[in-house]
Amino acid sequence: MCQPEKLDERQQKELALIRQASPSAGLAYGLAQAFMQMIREHTGQQLDTWIRLVEASHLPEMESFAKGIQQDKEAVLAGLTLPWSQGPLEGHVNRLKLIKRSMYGRAKLPLLRARVLHVTEKEPSRAAIPAS
Repeated sequence: MCQPEKLDERQQKELALIRQASPSAGLAYGLAQAFMQMIREHTGQQLDTWIRLVEASHLPEMESFAKGIQQDKEAVLAGLTLPWSQGPLEGHVNRLKLIKRSMYGRAKLPLLRARVLHVTEKEPSRAAIPAS
């Protein structure tokens, strides 16, 4: 999935052999690279053209992927054109889930809070809480 120019010599040779051995693999690789380029360069306006190319390819896996994109096209188009990303947020959610799974059944919220926030289990000072 990485950019072709970032492949080392051995990887480039392997890729060439795979593409030569299977025309459908070469076509799938080209379509995947075109989609990745849309992601990297935020060129979502090319999405309809890419979907038509996928439909013309008659590759079942790629057609299934394109069908899924069609079902939520507005969100995909926003992701391919807008400069904002939820990547950092998703990374934090993934980290929290990993920590929680590693503690499954053995600890409650205080330990999870301590592991996530890297703080000790001290009770907040009553002086720090404003009076109502």
